[in-house]
Amino acid sequence: MAVTRKVRRFSGGVYDLGLHVVWCPKYRRPVLGGRVAERLDELIRQKADERGWEIIALEVMPDQVHLFVKHDPKSSASYVANQFKGFTSRMLRAEFPHLKSRMPTLWSSSYFAASVGAVSAATVEKYIHTQWERPWKKDKEAQG
Repeated sequence: MAVTRKVRRFSGGVYDLGLHVVWCPKYRRPVLGGRVAERLDELIRQKADERGWEIIALEVMPDQVHLFVKHDPKSSASYVANQFKGFTSRMLRAEFPHLKSRMPTLWSSSYFAASVGAVSAATVEKYIHTQWERPWKKDKEAQG
């Protein structure tokens, strides 16, 4: 699926803002599998809908989350990242008690965020969707 430029309008102008956000569980623990991963996907989509943001690509991996989201111009990169991290942490830790007992907090305090221009949007989307195909990921899966 190729990303095409789709501008949105608001009273002050038009915009097309994309953001690639990556965050990890505390200590990079591989706790995002099975039902936790499914629920995390649902919660991220719920928060995006609530804010009027559009998810272009999302991959929940055992030890990290990759998200490509289109957002409004009033939301900074840190606001977008922290909306997803804060909301999902509260909800997942309430629903999955083992996430409370094993870790002091669900998410690492850091994250990666990069703006995505229209030219490179397809590249970022492909990168996110091919995370499972990375050679070092295949090596780890074969060993585990």
